[in-house]
Amino acid sequence: MKKFLGFALVLVLSIALAACGTDKEKDTGSGDSEKDSKKIVVGASNVPHAEILEKAIPLLKEKGIELEVETFQDYILPNKALSNKELDANYFQHIPYLESQIEENGYDFVNAGGIHIEPIALYSQKYKSIDKLPEGATIILSSSVADHGRALSLLEKNGLIKLKEGIDKTTATEKDIVENKKKIKFDAEYEAALLPKIYESGEGDAVLINSNYAIDAGLNPLKDSIAIEDSKSPYVNVIAVNKGDENKEAIKTLVEVLHSKEIQDFILEEYDGAVVPANE
Repeated sequence: MKKFLGFALVLVLSIALAACGTDKEKDTGSGDSEKDSKKIVVGASNVPHAEILEKAIPLLKEKGIELEVETFQDYILPNKALSNKELDANYFQHIPYLESQIEENGYDFVNAGGIHIEPIALYSQKYKSIDKLPEGATIILSSSVADHGRALSLLEKNGLIKLKEGIDKTTATEKDIVENKKKIKFDAEYEAALLPKIYESGEGDAVLINSNYAIDAGLNPLKDSIAIEDSKSPYVNVIAVNKGDENKEAIKTLVEVLHSKEIQDFILEEYDGAVVPANE
């Protein structure tokens, strides 16, 4: 009887050890699988950001990274979602806007890499050139303060206004205008996403529209605008992440792929110069 009990105990221990060994092997296999296949969720505006990311999906898959793109229709929610860690990154905003949001909301974000520039442009249903705008014309622009310096710089470059010398023009406001010969009026009461509809309805004399919203509404910034930013614009659209995540391998690979020749060629061909690649 003792021999039988001893044998049974050895048998039970052997089965338990074998089971442990199997579990360890399963755990190891699972760990290796997680290393080989990483998933990241990136929030983006529909155009061109989400389209560019969709083009990058197969390139990232080759490198063992699964990319899920979540689209947003405004400029507020993508940063809230990133801050709440519902996203691994977002791709919709330029550097001055990112910096203003960090300052206003205390976000702990960093720029993981600049991808492209979307030149802002001025559109008009009433006038075919910017020099035809009449005295007292009303120009409608986004309520986003981060876009005001950009808009005013474009108007200054085209001779409509003059800004104070020595200021940082990316943060310029209407108060920084020192010369306005045509007495241009500014209406900045609208969300950026509404500007194409405002343009289509013929409100104001001209409307300043961000290229992502213009393209999404079927406008061609190069052909349909009466004034457009050049490629030297400092408003580079970036991959934004929570601080520290810029060092994650998946994020580094995402930026690397978006800087690749395949993606740069796609941007140039797809948007016909209305979106310009950047490697910053």
